[in-house]
Amino acid sequence: MTSINQFLDTFSPITLEEMSGVKLMNRTDTKFVTNRQKLVQLLEMAQQDYYVQDIDGVRNLEYDTTYFDTDDFNMYAVHQFGHTNRQKIRFRTYCISGQQFMEIKTKNNHGRTKKKRIEVGDMDLHDGVKRAFVGKHLHYDVDTLQPALNNHFARITLVNKAKTERLTIDSSLRFNNLQCNGQMDMGDLVIIELKRDGLVYSPVLNMLKQLRIMPHGFSKYCMGSALTNPGLSVNRFKEKLHYVEKITQK
Repeated sequence: MTSINQFLDTFSPITLEEMSGVKLMNRTDTKFVTNRQKLVQLLEMAQQDYYVQDIDGVRNLEYDTTYFDTDDFNMYAVHQFGHTNRQKIRFRTYCISGQQFMEIKTKNNHGRTKKKRIEVGDMDLHDGVKRAFVGKHLHYDVDTLQPALNNHFARITLVNKAKTERLTIDSSLRFNNLQCNGQMDMGDLVIIELKRDGLVYSPVLNMLKQLRIMPHGFSKYCMGSALTNPGLSVNRFKEKLHYVEKITQK
């Protein structure tokens, strides 16, 4: 079977500079969950309609992310119970460059996601700049926050030819729980996320429908926490966890 990287070599490249107009910091997100076999089929179908992000010849880039939560895991709980206006705080490292950003994501009751971020050199929340940033954008007291979960994954980023959307494709997910040391390798699981402003036309939606890849929510933080921390309630995530298990066993 043709590998993912072999298919990526057939895409026309787009640089970070050329992607500057596709930031989508205030956007709607639609997630899809599938496996590597279906991903190869999708990439074959998408070659003519999408560019692939290329950084120094690398098209499947490694990311490392550490999520923080309150000492009582309130961000996890708020997400599990489906509350709107929920937030997450994370530190994301781009492994190819070593750049690290602190990011705060807020999802409002209209389904839109806003992301604020600053470049940082470490994950110490108590220095003046980070503390001020958290105080301005996060609805939680910085003194209640603790590192909760680390994940590592490889990401492909596609941009449609009209440059109105980004499609991120994450694979090789590994979770490490920073509170109880639980670990999980997600094997063939693939998370696809369509990021666009509003409901502009998206070529990939038809392709996903043909492959029977349906919209399905997947929070890396919540699913990773549910899978690696036996002390957390997973009642409202049981259906999602079962779906993930079914997908990865195909």
